[in-house]
Amino acid sequence: MTVTVDFLREGRTAELWQRCCGFVDIDIDQFMTIQHQLLLEQVELLKDCELGRQLLRGHNPRSVEEFRELVPVTTYADYAPYLLEQNEDVLPEKPIFWQHTSGRSGEYQFKQVPVTRRQYDDLGDAFLGVFILASCKDRGDVVIEEHDKLFYGLAPPPYISGSYLRRVAEMNMFDFLPPIDDAEKMTFEERTQQGLLLGMSKGIDILPGITSVLVAIGERFSQGGGLGRIKSVLKQPQTLPRLLRALVKSKLAGRPMLPKDIWSVKALIAGGADNAIYRERIKELWGKYPMDIYGCGEGVIMAMQTWDFSGMTFLPHLNFLEFMPVDEWAKWSADSTYKPKLYTLNEVQPDESYAIVITSFRGGAFVRYFLGDVVKIISLGNKALNIQTPQMVFDARVDGIIDIAGFTRLTEKSIWQALENSGIAYEEWTARKEQQGEKPVLHLYIEPKAGTEISEQQDTAIIHEELKKLDSDYADLETILNLKPLKVTVLPVGTFRNYILKQQEAGADLAHLKPPHINPAAVAVDTLLTPVS
Repeated sequence: MTVTVDFLREGRTAELWQRCCGFVDIDIDQFMTIQHQLLLEQVELLKDCELGRQLLRGHNPRSVEEFRELVPVTTYADYAPYLLEQNEDVLPEKPIFWQHTSGRSGEYQFKQVPVTRRQYDDLGDAFLGVFILASCKDRGDVVIEEHDKLFYGLAPPPYISGSYLRRVAEMNMFDFLPPIDDAEKMTFEERTQQGLLLGMSKGIDILPGITSVLVAIGERFSQGGGLGRIKSVLKQPQTLPRLLRALVKSKLAGRPMLPKDIWSVKALIAGGADNAIYRERIKELWGKYPMDIYGCGEGVIMAMQTWDFSGMTFLPHLNFLEFMPVDEWAKWSADSTYKPKLYTLNEVQPDESYAIVITSFRGGAFVRYFLGDVVKIISLGNKALNIQTPQMVFDARVDGIIDIAGFTRLTEKSIWQALENSGIAYEEWTARKEQQGEKPVLHLYIEPKAGTEISEQQDTAIIHEELKKLDSDYADLETILNLKPLKVTVLPVGTFRNYILKQQEAGADLAHLKPPHINPAAVAVDTLLTPVS
């Protein structure tokens, strides 16, 4: 990693680009060559460890083709007996630490994930590549600099986002706001507030954050509340000029002060289903599009956007990537003995959706592991930028799909986008498929913003029309089956806050404080429907 730091410090930007962003410069054949080479290296490690032999089911694959033919698809249930106990003796390589991601309700609180030294080293270059691509304007352009101010806007270790930032901190390139050792001890609210306070005096250059938080911070400024808690730093000499410049900008524009008036952020990074939905709003607030990345605890970083902020480009060197068509997933989920068809990146088709299956590289634990994420291939390359590998967008979780009458499969993204397009002032929402007599119902539970009202009947009609615009299959429910499946229930203001408080009292993990947007459990819905005290 010292080499990467030296590249930045010495202005060797071509070498820095090649090391951290070179994956955007290769073609699909080169991509697959890297994939095959690293997979065969990983298979040799798997053969020599207990977990690997168990997952290979006694097979001894000698080629990529044999591996894909003989080794079955796995889920976390195949790893739980070993990983939940953090049994390092059975692994391909000894991990340097364990991180966790959200678990399975009623079975285990977390999925424990081992991280090897080599995976961790790769993570540093990958996340630095995120910063470079989020801030550049063209291929080879490197605008980040040593001592850029990096806002700590993510969850700390042992969450994967905290591992990203911890690895970056070890590179000694950037100044963290707050300092990383302090930030990791703070609550999320404390980190955010302290980061903004420090940013007022020092500036903010790089901001990796959660999409909803970026919107919330920006809207707090636009509503006049963004400065309410930073008066304590106004006496600092660097703060007042920044604030005065921001006031002048906003007055000249004839609008309230926004974050973009205070900070000229070089790189803005976010991820998740809501990134695409709020991207225009974030640009309006912060002056820059948020860069979308796709990753998870088990797979680290798998794809990221480039400098045109359109589709995401896959990384070849962190995981072996396979793609299961959604129809194949449906057959496999119904019959565990069914052998689903999987494709490699050079076999995928545009406008098709696939569930992702990964095999870890660099001594990682996972073998043909079903992540549960669905991505859509939007093209086989980006002609405008001369990127010659398939481009993707995150589509949904497989357990976050609502099938209505076999006609349409609605995702979190499509429902969220329809809700946004409706113009309804909502605070939070969740939706699930229910049955009303013999008819399927898409039941949408919405909490309005304080001081606003939602008409269940009127707004049901509005959201229904927006869903029809977004999803032609949904529209067919009405034209072909004369079915309007949407039902809206308005929840009292404070409902989701009350839910979070109850989860905190019960000792729930950060990942389980709110119900999922799609298909919440019955007990979660019952809690939401309990009157707010």
